[in-house]
Amino acid sequence: MTTPRRARVPQRRIAETVAAELRTRILAGDDDYRLPTQDQLVKEFGVSYPSIRESIRILETEGLVTVRRGNVGGAEVHRPDESSAAYHLGLALQGGRVTLGDLAVGLQMLEPVCAAECARRADRAEVVVPELNAAIEASAELVGDGVAFTHVAREFHDLVVSFTPNATVRYVVSSLVALWSAQEEAWAEALTRRGEYPSEAEAQDAVRAHRRIVAEISAGRAEEAERLARAHLAATQALVLERFDEDVVNAASTVARQAIRSSHRSRI
Repeated sequence: MTTPRRARVPQRRIAETVAAELRTRILAGDDDYRLPTQDQLVKEFGVSYPSIRESIRILETEGLVTVRRGNVGGAEVHRPDESSAAYHLGLALQGGRVTLGDLAVGLQMLEPVCAAECARRADRAEVVVPELNAAIEASAELVGDGVAFTHVAREFHDLVVSFTPNATVRYVVSSLVALWSAQEEAWAEALTRRGEYPSEAEAQDAVRAHRRIVAEISAGRAEEAERLARAHLAATQALVLERFDEDVVNAASTVARQAIRSSHRSRI
């Protein structure tokens, strides 16, 4: 009687199994987690080098690692954060041909809720309001410098969302805010190059609107903070949509990717 031969497990399936385990470690680990070397992984999992390399390629396509080649090669781990979420969501919207007008409406529905949640925080006077006021003062000093003003003024919106207590809402809305910031900063650069950036008076209007929103947050008037935030958002979005309403969300451009990363770094 002959013993039936055991079916060989495809290399791809082995690689996916190893990638699944490494993915779990990356997501569950702390910020200092480092991927073991290929030699260590081969020994630990008892699989071939090609399987290990394929598993790392899987993680690389997911944005969880970056492979460095050469004498100082290795795999650098990247834990997902708001900027990576915004980028991948942006690619999905871009692939779905979602317009800036559609993104603007979505933000008008969701971002003002974050202003209301800031107003409901018991520690808003100590934690929220000082940071928002600092962002306002920073933007006020840049009125007249279109690109720089737009960048710093957008940080105010990033901060409002970052102070939202609910983590799910914070991650979802911050992704949308980062995407809009990327589009608005690209708009500011384009108009500045053509000498068509909106007037200083309009920039001053934005600063005053931010001050009014913070005043309502400080007073704990959640509904009024939400109303003002929605009105301000619609007004500032109108400037961009006047020219680019039907344009598709663009997360893949260099300017957009830089703005998304910058938006994440500005958050606390």
